[in-house]
Formats: sequence, C-alpha cells, structure tokens
Amino acid sequence: MRSQLLIGAASSGSGKTTFTLGLLRALARKGLVVQPFKCGPDYIDTRHHQMAAGRASVNLDRFMMSEKHIEEVYRRYAFPADIAITEGVMGLFDGYDGMQGSSAEMASALDIPVVLIVNAKSTAYSVAPLLYGFKHFYPKVRVIGAVFNFVASENHYYYLKQACADAGVEALGYLPKQEDITIPSRHLGLSLDSDFCFEAFADRIADLVDKHVCVDRLLELASAPVSAHTEETGTGLSHRPSGTMRISVARDAAFNFVYAENIAYLEQLGNVTYFSPLTDKTLPPTDFLYLPGGYPELHLKTLSENQSMRDAVRAYLENGGHALAECGGMMYLCRSIIGQDGNTYPMAGVLDQTATMQQMKLRLGYRTLQWGEYRLAGHEFHYSSIVPAENTLPSCATAFSALGRQVDTPLYHYRNLLAGYTHLYWADPASNAWLHHFLEK
Repeated sequence: MRSQLLIGAASSGSGKTTFTLGLLRALARKGLVVQPFKCGPDYIDTRHHQMAAGRASVNLDRFMMSEKHIEEVYRRYAFPADIAITEGVMGLFDGYDGMQGSSAEMASALDIPVVLIVNAKSTAYSVAPLLYGFKHFYPKVRVIGAVFNFVASENHYYYLKQACADAGVEALGYLPKQEDITIPSRHLGLSLDSDFCFEAFADRIADLVDKHVCVDRLLELASAPVSAHTEETGTGLSHRPSGTMRISVARDAAFNFVYAENIAYLEQLGNVTYFSPLTDKTLPPTDFLYLPGGYPELHLKTLSENQSMRDAVRAYLENGGHALAECGGMMYLCRSIIGQDGNTYPMAGVLDQTATMQQMKLRLGYRTLQWGEYRLAGHEFHYSSIVPAENTLPSCATAFSALGRQVDTPLYHYRNLLAGYTHLYWADPASNAWLHHFLEK
C-alpha cells in the first residue's frame, strides 16, 4: 500500500502549485520518500517540485504520451516511494478538447484519488454546490476531500466545513490568506530567479500545511495499492548498440526546459554529459547534441560574448553532427537574436535567420508535427518569433494543433539538425520512431 493523490482545483489560480509545494516539503521533512508528478507539459512546476521534495518530478501527459507509457512511467517512479503526489493542470476537468487531456482523465486512468483545492476568497457556504458537482459529475473520479485557499479566519473556515459536510466532501484543512506565500512570476511562467529564496518560501508553506491541514487524515484517505512496474527494455535503434553514444545536453540558466523521461531515454542510448553554453568554451566529445529551451533572452550578452562555444557548436553542425534544438535552443542556433532592449546579439549562426523578442506575442498549445511518415508530438510556449526573410528555411513538417487545425509552427531540417519551437516528447516507445530514424540517418 502507498498513499497517492492528485491535487486538482476548480479553476486555475486556486493555489494548486502553492499547496503542492507546501505538502511536498512538509512530507519530505517528516522523512517520507515523496515522488512528485505533474499533469500536462509544464517544465517549470516540475523543477519546483524537485526543489521541494528532493526527487525529480515527472510529467504525465495524455496528449504526448500513450496510455501504456503513462502507466509504466507512473508505476516505475511511484512504487519505490512512500507517497506519490500529482499536481493537476488548470481546472480538474479542463482538457485540450473537453475533458480529454484533463487532470480528471489522468486521475481516472491511473485510479488516483483527488484532493480538490478551492479558492475560498469572497465565498463561504456557496462552495457546497460546487463541491457537490465536482464529486458527482464524473463517478470515475474519486474526490476524497477538499483543502481551501485564501481563508480569512477560523470563522470563515467554519462555514466552509459546513458546506463540505452538506456536499459529502471531507474538509481537510486550509491555507490562510497570506501575502508571503505568493510565487513571483515572469512572462514564461513561475519564477526561477536566483534571488527568489525558494527554500525559505517552501518552508513557510510547509509550516502552514502542518498547522492548518489534516495531513495524517489526507494520507489515510489517499492510501491505495501501487503495482510494481514492468521494465521496458530496448531502445529501438537497429544499428547502434545501447549505451555507446556520446550525448551532450545544454544545461544552465539559459537552457533548462527538459522532460525528465526524455533525459532518461537518452541515458539508454549512451553517456549523457551536460555542458553550459554560457560558461564552457567548447563542446564535450559528441555524437548527439541536445539544445533544450529555456531563457536565452535573459542571457543574450553572455551567450554572444562566448564566441568560443558559438564557434564550436557551429563547427560541429556544419561538419555533419547530429543535433536537436528546441525553442530557446533553436534561437541560439540562429544568426542573431534581437533582445527586448532592441539590440542585436550574434549567436551560433547555423540557421541563417534572426529571432526577435520585439513585439512579443504568446504562442501556446499542443502540437503534432507530420514529418514525412513520422508524427512528432510536443508543446509550444514562447513569446519570441523568427524575423521573416527570403532566405529563411522552409518548414520540413506540417504542424497541427491539438484539435487538428493546421498551424504555422515550423520544424527546420538543416544537415543533421532538427530545430523548431516545439518542445518534443520522445521517451514513449509507441511514438518515437522519428528519433530512431533521425539518429540512424
């Protein structure tokens, strides 16, 4: 038996992330092995989860991952832990198409009980019909209790407990309205700034959880069996023995948006070495280069001044080296990036085009890229754009939204480089034939 739960909410902004971080830290402080998960494609919440729990957080996503792969990943990480905590995405039933891709669908598929976080600001007993609706709307989702956020006083919580009793949902506690448990934000999501004192922040929320939430009762209600996983074997590469590739992954303050399972899959293929385009002067010995997304726009001067690394990356690719570059990684390979300050910063110069942070506009959503016979799945989230020019590479793939509408998200193929704005997921054996084809090419 393990404790496992999904933290859902009536709507975005209810405090899922705040409560999740506090609960992860509170349980970790008790000496429990806590395994965090995140519903959906978010790569920033998972980093905060890891900092709060001391274990890598893993994405579970019904658009990018097959049902079999989700179950295998969940069991593999949850089974060795004392408790598995999955943070939901948006409102409990919000998906990319109705309920498809929602936290509720994930909870139903994995049979995980749900604790509902409710924003109690400016409401009291009126939460009763809301709780009743969430409990009974979809019987395959088991709502075992509610935790309230932004509670003004014990008297306020008294009315919320009344509502829970009449709705048939157990009240498990609350977080008081408090300014110092607000997470700072930036334009690409929750802050990862070095001057944000995360440790003290997580401890403050954990103290509130310990004081105001019935943690022992929550664990009791969430107790459920977790089956041992069956290890999947083989990489699918036909001509390359497992474990022989030299894989270099960019990882620093500018490049850090990765899916944990993608890296785990690369580790099946060979030795993964991390390097920094900000501070290192040259690439490690490399058979495959991965440049993930991140915040290159915040480090343009440093990236541009590190000409030794820019030259090394360009030489590697011009000499036929294999590489995958996503979003910020793709921008780094452009001729230059125009920053928010209006200045132009030279970059690696592999792709003969310019990325810009001027006139920023959000591009967001799931993407399917049809590259010849291969289907690539991922997620797009950025404010930058490519400056239109006659010599810009054409896209080698046709892109579609989650609802099947064609969109203009590009995928560039230059020599042995694939690059684009989409953060791709390739750890699922059911859908990663494109990666094998690319590495064998």
